[in-house]
Amino acid sequence: MDGQGLLVFLLVGLVAGWLASILVRGGGFGLIGDLIVGVIGAFIAGYLFPALGLSLGGGILGAIIAATIGAVILLIIVRAVKRA
Repeated sequence: MDGQGLLVFLLVGLVAGWLASILVRGGGFGLIGDLIVGVIGAFIAGYLFPALGLSLGGGILGAIIAATIGAVILLIIVRAVKRA
């Protein structure tokens, strides 16, 4: 992965983490935390969507939507573990 690809990957993760923290109330972890949640969410979506046979298409918008869904799933899991 070159520098530009890494920058796009981090940007998608940041946007996805930020969107997920808005969608899941009380789920925000600050700038760095949201970036980490978004990147992990992208990995979750990258594994989960093909396993379910789902595709959101190519491009950055599809990547942001998929990573946001993965980040929301992650935040819901983190919230459930925190309460337990």
